[in-house]
Amino acid sequence: MGRKSGRNNKDKNRGSRRGSNPSQLKRTVLNFLENHFGEEFSERQLSKQLKLRVAKEKQDLSDVLLELLSAGKVSKNARNAFSTTADPEFVEGEVDYVNARFAFVIPKSMTKAEDDILVREKDLKNALDGDTVRVMVFPGRAHNGRREGKVLEILSRCRDEFVGRVEISPRYAFVVPDFKKMHRDIFVKKSDLLGAQHNQKVVVKLTEWNEQDKNPTGAIVRILGTAGEHEVEIHSIMAEFGLPFDYPEEAEAEADQIAEAIGADEIKGRRDFRGVPTFTIDPADAKDFDDAISYRKLDNGNYEVGVHIADVTHYVRPNTLLEREAYHRATSVYLVDRTIPMLPERLSNGLCSLRPNEDKLTFSCVFEITEDAAVLDFWIGRTVIHSDRRFAYEEAQENIDQQSGDFYGELTLLNGLAKKLRAERFKKGAINFETVEVKFKLDDKGKPLGLIIKERKDIHKMIEEFMLLANRTVAEFIFNRNKGKDTFVYRIHDYPDLEKLTTFAGFARKFGHELSITDERTVSKTLNKLMDDIVGKPEQNVLEQLAIRSMAKAKYTTEPKLHFGLAFKHYTHFTSPIRRYPDMMVHRLLQHYLDGGKNMENQSWEEKCTHSSEREKRASDAERASIKYKQVEFMQLAEVKDYDGIVTGVTEWGVYVEITETKCEGMVRLQDIKDDYYDFDERNMRLVGSKNKRIITLGDKVSVRVLKTDIDRRTIDLEFV
Repeated sequence: MGRKSGRNNKDKNRGSRRGSNPSQLKRTVLNFLENHFGEEFSERQLSKQLKLRVAKEKQDLSDVLLELLSAGKVSKNARNAFSTTADPEFVEGEVDYVNARFAFVIPKSMTKAEDDILVREKDLKNALDGDTVRVMVFPGRAHNGRREGKVLEILSRCRDEFVGRVEISPRYAFVVPDFKKMHRDIFVKKSDLLGAQHNQKVVVKLTEWNEQDKNPTGAIVRILGTAGEHEVEIHSIMAEFGLPFDYPEEAEAEADQIAEAIGADEIKGRRDFRGVPTFTIDPADAKDFDDAISYRKLDNGNYEVGVHIADVTHYVRPNTLLEREAYHRATSVYLVDRTIPMLPERLSNGLCSLRPNEDKLTFSCVFEITEDAAVLDFWIGRTVIHSDRRFAYEEAQENIDQQSGDFYGELTLLNGLAKKLRAERFKKGAINFETVEVKFKLDDKGKPLGLIIKERKDIHKMIEEFMLLANRTVAEFIFNRNKGKDTFVYRIHDYPDLEKLTTFAGFARKFGHELSITDERTVSKTLNKLMDDIVGKPEQNVLEQLAIRSMAKAKYTTEPKLHFGLAFKHYTHFTSPIRRYPDMMVHRLLQHYLDGGKNMENQSWEEKCTHSSEREKRASDAERASIKYKQVEFMQLAEVKDYDGIVTGVTEWGVYVEITETKCEGMVRLQDIKDDYYDFDERNMRLVGSKNKRIITLGDKVSVRVLKTDIDRRTIDLEFV
């Protein structure tokens, strides 16, 4: 009660100050009307809305309204109600549905986060997360400085299918969506249940949503099974992100018709590397080997290192079913227990895969390199290879460590060259992001038995370094060919937002790490020092993830811009065409220019780049969702005990905590913090106790216990110990 009456006193004082300051009142009235664009208020209604309580304030309001009316800034109707005459702005953008109360619309032309438009739930016109909408932006700004508006029209739906759990009552049914940003249950008529049973996971398609209806209506189009079962939950994630369940039979049949034998004429037109020692190095469970390395010493004492990439575009031709399906998928997706491939198995694991002891068609980048890892010359073109050995990463690393086994000499020498290339790259400003990768050990039913923290060893870095070299060389070769005027597919990464990095630096400081961020030139140096300092420490995973989030997002484009994170002027993706469509695009354009072809038109290639970037994001979101599902399930089965954790996020509804031992993130909800009433300090991203003045902020080390897990929502509720 005391807090409430205190607020009323503040309002009274604020009203008094306004009454004694007509110019301030004028601004307040104008701002109020502009933020209620399209609405009309009588003088009495305005007085009530602005909490004007004494006669002097009300007299000032009358004078202010007459002044604004004569200045043409407000208008008055026949019923003596006032409204603003300011013109609103109209923009198109994408909906980011934050919570059930409001959403943000991110304009297409947005350059800063402050440019987004807040839209209240009542003004959304049933728009959903990801929809493209037309918004009327109110002329003024809200008290918090944000622009506000209302949706006028939904231009396109991002999705019309949702995964959820069906709840059936005697008279009707609802589907409760899994998707956190879908804040409405979906009504389903009994005739549209498709035989679904209570509590089953289903896919429901929206069929109708009248503006006056609170909930949309839908029809069930697929029954996934009983909620909580591994296969059902993985299928739920696939359906949620629109991932395909099967490869189209027609495309499979087209792949089956491709001849396996390589003709003599085809080999004649390629550079032959079949006599050069060649091997592949991949994860132990991999079946699609799309890169190989060859090595030999030249007579002049230098080394020839070949990076050979599966020649996918030899098999996947334009205007075929295989091509259309590869473009549609754009990338392979790696969930916790399966791969959803871009290409059918006959190609990805068979014809294109650089399996040992088989002749294979490749697209290669071959380098002449000195002992000091200086690249003296290179050649790019189509080749044929014969891999002598397939290594798992662990095998190859063991051969280097023990200095024995197949190709141990070659592996050791290549590793030495890679370390020098890597050192030179960091010297030029590349950022060393060594993210912690968590993998689950699953039983035959998909239950998580344990967590494995994947360690990146020298052999992983060696392969990465030669792939980076090939990608950079191809990009620079095309750029230099015609000073960047030739249409090509680049992988770009813009300069970071210094404001975001400054926020990150404040977070890192809580762990005792000082970052000097004055301009773009100092960023890489100070971040690399931080990445070295945090290796093996509890905060490593948190700081790595937050550092990446503070960076710009890499994307595909035909614009020949830099890759900031790698410190390359030009960069592309050439080395993984079995699993990435942009690499296929690169191979096609590259061969076109090698054959002397003229510059290709730009627009269709840029559209393909945009599509590929969107599909890449979808794949990444689906992969994270599958990991989050297993994390929730793992913590559901884990020992009941207290866990050490780190605060990774603070919001008005709770505190995100990453459990140090398991790398799983959960939330302590504000309502579950019982020792005090906490106010959210948005500016400093912290909670402050009203009585005890305890502060909970980013980076705090805490102790938590698992309160509840929700497989459907993929959430872990925690409580402070």
